[in-house]
Amino acid sequence: AAMRAMRLPVLRRAHRCFDAWSFRQLSSIASRAEAARAAHLDDALRLVRAHAVARFDESVDVAIRLNVDVKRSDERVRGSTLLPHGTGKITRVAVFARGELADEAREAGAEVVGAEELVNEVLKGRLDFERVLAAPDVLPALAKAARMLGPKGLMPNPKRGTVTTDIGEAVRRAKGGEVEFRAQKHGLVHASIGRVNFTNDTLRDNALVLISSVLALRPQRFKGKPTTSLSIASSQGPAVKLDPRMW
Repeated sequence: AAMRAMRLPVLRRAHRCFDAWSFRQLSSIASRAEAARAAHLDDALRLVRAHAVARFDESVDVAIRLNVDVKRSDERVRGSTLLPHGTGKITRVAVFARGELADEAREAGAEVVGAEELVNEVLKGRLDFERVLAAPDVLPALAKAARMLGPKGLMPNPKRGTVTTDIGEAVRRAKGGEVEFRAQKHGLVHASIGRVNFTNDTLRDNALVLISSVLALRPQRFKGKPTTSLSIASSQGPAVKLDPRMW
């Protein structure tokens, strides 16, 4: 007991020293990244990959702050785009369909397929998927699950192309690298463009497609004007800002 009592102050001092060292390291990384306002996308991607220090394969994300008020219906920005090299993430797709369309969904690789019985499973709490597609004839039955799917951004919508009769192609796009995006609070759009183990060229191709797709959906009166801010970061690393005037 006496030895433990003697060791406690030493352990506390060591813990404080480690915390201080960790804080200095993180502050140094953040300040370097903040100071490096990359003039080119390639420079930003190199910095992001260099500062990805987590022990797992981090995602690389783009954040775009638009000059829009999402409370106004005519300024909402929402859509999807197919990244040429995918996101590096395995996407589980659920399809609400019957008959031939259900068979088409399974052949295309959808993990979860069903109609009314699948709606009942969702109402009981089943949400083990990241994308949801639906055939038009199943949409009325699916409306009962809107309170479960809607808050998670999973409710199919014809305007987003997630309600369709071309189920096979929709499943292939969802599993092949299609990402959905929408402007949230303060007009911020946030989406993944891949993983840190992607090459710079691969990440650049994905970033250019995503950024151009988001900006193309801005209201007409905002087109041609610069975004408020645009940055790229790994999931655990500091953000590297791009000059919004470039876009």
